[in-house]
Amino acid sequence: MSSNTPLPPRRSSGAANATARANPPKKKKKKWPRVLFAIILLVILGLGAYAYSLWREVDGALDDASSGASTQTVPEGEKAQVKPISLLLLGMDYRPKIGGMNTDVIMVAAFNPKSNTATVVTIPRDSDLQLDGYSTQKINAFYARFHSKSDAKGDAANAYARDEMKQMLGKFFGININYASVLNFQGFVDVIDKLGGVKVNVDKDMRYVDNADGTNIDLKAGEQTLHGEDALGFVRYRKSNRGTAASSDFERNERQSQVLGAIVDKMKSFGGITKLSGVIDVAGKNVVTDIPKAQITNILKTYYDINREDIRFIPLTGVWKSPYVYLDKDSVAEAKAALAEEMSPEGRAAAATDGDGK
Repeated sequence: MSSNTPLPPRRSSGAANATARANPPKKKKKKWPRVLFAIILLVILGLGAYAYSLWREVDGALDDASSGASTQTVPEGEKAQVKPISLLLLGMDYRPKIGGMNTDVIMVAAFNPKSNTATVVTIPRDSDLQLDGYSTQKINAFYARFHSKSDAKGDAANAYARDEMKQMLGKFFGININYASVLNFQGFVDVIDKLGGVKVNVDKDMRYVDNADGTNIDLKAGEQTLHGEDALGFVRYRKSNRGTAASSDFERNERQSQVLGAIVDKMKSFGGITKLSGVIDVAGKNVVTDIPKAQITNILKTYYDINREDIRFIPLTGVWKSPYVYLDKDSVAEAKAALAEEMSPEGRAAAATDGDGK
């Protein structure tokens, strides 16, 4: 079940954030994984049939950008064409004005080649997973904590934090999570702008100002096209200091799914196709991932024709009891079952066949 109780003002994540602020991620030179994940990001969002026809052009660009990159191969039985894969997607709230490494967007996605379908589960950022072996804290603070605990620095510390997040959420959902990717909020803003905005239904008036980090959310209810900063405000809005109604983590998760669907629609339009190269460029500058290049090729070949209707969005629900969201057991059970189904050899193909009597 969900709760409409307004959430309190956002608080610091403590020592982990302090460490992150003291050692903010340094700007890295553009590397091949960032460029590669720009493509898988589009696939995740439901990039349509035109993607495969563009593969030769994109592959050439990847070759130019992959100097010195890993030549890791993918075993035959692990290829995306023959085996379901799962991904952890993290949206990091890192902004130079305030530092911090909170992962305020947390999604687990599973893809099945047999049924050509996907399931995306969204987890509220304030959730207490109540998972054995892990401390009680908001889920969005774990990445920063893992990062600070790593003996390594730089890219190695980022990789350690991603691996720990995969292990933790894999244990929670009862699946093996193959890959993880981190997109910062600036990448989200830039992608939306490159697409020329996305059409969504703003569910309420939203007004919030924070001069410390430059936030200025000013939206009116109704269907409209939102550009980068406004789209980010739409998916992040939670409280108001200018007289509008507050929002809940659960409503935020529903907005995230709505925006993902809107991006799918935009990318499958002619206008989205013409902007593909710009989207790849800006996403590539703001994303890091551990997906091998060879597997990216496999994923594109397998899911080039996936449609929005084939992507099942499941936002977890629960109850807010300050300072945590306690997840509803039925909601978690539904998500676990959906992910398990997607990761099974047949995926949703068997259920679809049974349903139409064929």
